[in-house]
Amino acid sequence: MNTKPALLVALALLANPSLAENVGCVTTEWKLIGANHKVCVESFHDPKIPGVTCHVSQARTGGISGSFGLAQDPSQFSLACRQTGPITLPDKLPKDATVFTEDTSIFFKETRVIRLWDEANRTLVYLAISRKLIEGAPANSISTVPVMPWGAR
Repeated sequence: MNTKPALLVALALLANPSLAENVGCVTTEWKLIGANHKVCVESFHDPKIPGVTCHVSQARTGGISGSFGLAQDPSQFSLACRQTGPITLPDKLPKDATVFTEDTSIFFKETRVIRLWDEANRTLVYLAISRKLIEGAPANSISTVPVMPWGAR
């Protein structure tokens, strides 16, 4: 039995920065047929910085196309990141890194969260963007987490 393909799939899932937990959804518009339009909130931990948790809210299109995963979700989202434990920075922190991605349509559109390191202010900056241009400019949201002592540390 060849376990190599299964191992590769498992490793890809572990390396994927888009693993998030669903916190909940709120209906924003009731639809007679198909799923309702809603806003959903997910949480995720920065995969390389222990002690940071982010929450992202995103609009979800309902209706028949939304029920079958064929709708293009609007580029409407919000981002909040906070220190939720002791922060341990790696020895070499890259200037920027993708920490979260989620497809918002079946055709080349995604929400991506990028971590930037503001070394002068010892602050982690999280930037959420849409990877599809909307009317000439990408939708975006920002949140910052200053690196500070936690508890008695």
